[in-house]
Amino acid sequence: MSDSVSTISSKCVGSLNELAKCADYSFVESLRADPQAREDGQDHDPRQVFSGHFVTVTPTPISEPEYVAHSQSLFAQLGLDDGLADTPEFIKIFSGDLSSAPGPMRNTGWATGYALSIFGREYYQQCPFQTGNGYGDGRAISVLEGVFLGQRWEMQLKGGGRTPYCRGGDGRAVLRSSVREFLAQEHMHALGVPTSRSLSLYASRDETVQRPWYSEGSFSYDPDRMGLETVAISTRVAPSFIRVGQLELFGRRARKGEHPEAMNELEMLVLHLIDREYAGMIDSQLPLTEKLLKLAELFRARLTSLVANWIRVGYCQGNFNSDNCAAGGFTLDYGPFGFCEQFDPNFQPWTGGGEHFAFMNQPIAAARNYQMFLVALLPLVAEDESALEQLQALNSGFSAAMRERMEAMWVSKLGLPEFDKALLDELLELMTATPADYTKFFRALSDLPEDIRALEVSFYLPSSQQDVPEQLKQRWGAWLAQWHSLIAERVASEGSDAIKRQMRAVNPKYILREWLVVPTYQAAYNGDYEPLRQLQTVMNAPYAEQSGEIEAQHDRLKPEQYWGLGGVSHYSCSS
Repeated sequence: MSDSVSTISSKCVGSLNELAKCADYSFVESLRADPQAREDGQDHDPRQVFSGHFVTVTPTPISEPEYVAHSQSLFAQLGLDDGLADTPEFIKIFSGDLSSAPGPMRNTGWATGYALSIFGREYYQQCPFQTGNGYGDGRAISVLEGVFLGQRWEMQLKGGGRTPYCRGGDGRAVLRSSVREFLAQEHMHALGVPTSRSLSLYASRDETVQRPWYSEGSFSYDPDRMGLETVAISTRVAPSFIRVGQLELFGRRARKGEHPEAMNELEMLVLHLIDREYAGMIDSQLPLTEKLLKLAELFRARLTSLVANWIRVGYCQGNFNSDNCAAGGFTLDYGPFGFCEQFDPNFQPWTGGGEHFAFMNQPIAAARNYQMFLVALLPLVAEDESALEQLQALNSGFSAAMRERMEAMWVSKLGLPEFDKALLDELLELMTATPADYTKFFRALSDLPEDIRALEVSFYLPSSQQDVPEQLKQRWGAWLAQWHSLIAERVASEGSDAIKRQMRAVNPKYILREWLVVPTYQAAYNGDYEPLRQLQTVMNAPYAEQSGEIEAQHDRLKPEQYWGLGGVSHYSCSS
C-alpha cells in the first residue's frame, strides 16, 4: 500500500479527489488482461474471450442520472463523508461516466469471464458461442479497487452497459431490480449475514429499456407484458468479486489445455483469491499445494456458515449456480432472491429456479458448488496423490460440516442447550401444516410463550377458519411442553430474560418482504424515493423493537391480496 493511500484512508473522505487517492488496483495490476482487449475500453460487442483474467471495458453512462439513495453505514465503514453521495462529481462516476475520473483512478473499468455449472453439472449452452468463452459479466463492470480505512474493497457498477460477455443484452439494469438489490444487500448485512454491500443507487431521468414483467393485478406465473422501464445503476461493493464459476473457467481451460498459459492463469487467479479474501489466514510462505488445501478448508467453513445463516433468517437465493457463489463465502447476486414468509421447505420465489434451489435445499446446492470449486483446483494438484486424497476428504466431509453448522444454528434459533432432531422435525411439520410465518413465528417464540395463543400471531389461517384445528392445537401444546422442558435448565441457570435476548439476537423481527418492496420501486418510477429510504431505515435495524407505527406497517402477515400475485409472490429474473 502506498503512503498516500494509507494517509487518505485514515481520515474522512469528503471529495472525489480524496476518494481517488484510495485507489489501489491489485486485480488488474497483478493479473492478465485479455490480449485482444482494447486499452481504451471500447469493447462492448459480444465476442469470445480466450485467455486473460479480465477485459478492459469503459462503462456506458446512464442518461441524466439523479440520486436515489446510498448506504450511510457503508459510507461510514469506508470513511466517506455522507454528503459525497449527492455531489455531481460522485454521481457522474458511479452512474458510469469515468471520463473525468481524477488520478490515480482510471477512466476504464474491467469485466471478467466465468463458467457456469448448475447443481454440479457443467453447462456451455448459455454461452452464445457454445464454448464457454463468451459467458461472464454482461452488465457488471468494476470501476474502482482501493484501500479504505485499512481494508481493501472493489466497487462494481450493476447495469453499467454492455461488455464482451453481454450475450446480446443491452447491459442495463432497471430501477425495479436495482431497488431490490440495493435494499437487500444492506438488509442482509444488518441481519449479520455475509454479503456484498450497496454503496449507491442512481436512476436515469429519461433513459428506458424494454423488459418483460407482470401487468398490474396479474396472477400469471410468467410475465405477461413487455414494457418500458427506467434504467438505474447500483454500485455493489465487496472485498472481491471472484466467483466459483470464475475459478471453474480457468480450471476447465487448464484441464483441457486450451492455451499454453492456461495452467499458469489458473494458479495466478487462485493465489490472487487467497491474497484478496484469505489474507492472514494462509501463510504466504507455504508451498502451493498446502495453500490450496488450506483454501479449500477455509472456503468450506465459510460456505457452510453462510448457508446456515441464510436459513436462519429465511433467505432463499433462488438461483445458486456456481457463478452466483462468491469464492470469498458471502452472498452475491441478488436477482431471483426472496424471504420465506409462509413456511414451506420448497419455497422458491423465482419462476425459473426449480426445487433444487428451494429454501431448505440450499445446503445441498452449496455442496454441489463446493464440489465444483474443488474440481477447479484439481489441475494444480493432479500429480499429487496425497493432495487429491485430502481434497476428496474435504468434499466427502461437506455434508457433515454443513449438518454441524445447521444444528448449531437451530440450537441458537430455538434457545436450546443442545440439538434435538425430533423436536426440530416436529416443529417444521407443524409450521408447514398450520401454516406459520417463518419470521413471525420465531420472533414470537423468542418471548418463551407458555401456550399456543402467543404463537397464533404467526399463523396463516383461512378467512373462513377462526381457530387452529383441535388436533393441531394438541400437537402444538405437546411440542411447546417438550421445548420448555429442554430449555428449563438454561432458564434456571441464566434467567429467562437472558434467553429471550439471545433468541431475539438471531431471530429478526423485520425481513424484506416483497410486498413491502414493490410499493417503493413503484413510487421510485414516479420520482418519489422517500418510501425506499424509509424502508431502508427500517430494514437496517431488523432485530430492533421499533415504533408502533413501523410495527403495524412492517411486522405483518402477508396480506391476502398478494397471494399468487405476479411480481410479488413469484417473479421472473427480468432485470
